[in-house]
Amino acid sequence: MIIETATPDDLATLLAFREEAAAWLSELGSDQWRRPYPADRLLATIEAGTVFMVRDGGATAATITLTPEAEDGLWLSEELAEPSMFVNKLTVARTHAGHDLGGRLLDWAGDRAYRSGAIWLRLDAWTNNHGLQDYYLRHGFLHVRTVMEGGAVNGGPRVSGWLAQRLAKPAGRLDLADVTSAPPSIVTRF
Repeated sequence: MIIETATPDDLATLLAFREEAAAWLSELGSDQWRRPYPADRLLATIEAGTVFMVRDGGATAATITLTPEAEDGLWLSEELAEPSMFVNKLTVARTHAGHDLGGRLLDWAGDRAYRSGAIWLRLDAWTNNHGLQDYYLRHGFLHVRTVMEGGAVNGGPRVSGWLAQRLAKPAGRLDLADVTSAPPSIVTRF
C-alpha cells in the first residue's frame, strides 16, 4: 500500500467514503457524519495539500487529513502556542477494515507531525462516539477534555468536541510506502 497526496480527482471518492462511513456508523447507532460534508470545503483542503489517500493496488483503502490548523473554539490559546498537527477525517474503506489501517495511519501522521517540528499530534472526535474515543485511547492518545458548547449550528452543543493528543514521534518502520513530499516545517526544533 502507498500513501499519496490527494488530488481534486479524489473528491468524489472522498465524498463517497464519508457516506459509506456515515451509513456504517448509523448501523452502530451513531449520528456521526449524517450531515453531508460540503464538497467545496473538502476541495479546499485537497488543494491545500493536507488530504492524503492510501492506495492498495487500484483501490483506495483509506484517507486522512493532517493540518497545522485547529478547528476554531476547541483548543486553548496556550495549547495552540505549542507546535501541533491535527488529524481530521480519518476514514478507512469498509473493504479494508479490521486490519488496523487507521492505527498505521495515525503512526504515519505522528511521524509526519514530528518531521514538521510538531510536539503534539492532536484530534477531536465525535462527542458521543465512545467506541471511537476508546480506539484513539488504545492508540496512545490521552483525553484532554470535552468541549460541549460552541457548536457551529446556532451556538448549540458541539458534536465533535472530544479532544485528545499524543506526542508526535518517529514511527519507525511503516508498511505504507510514503510517496508524499516532505512535510513543511511548522517550527524549528532546538
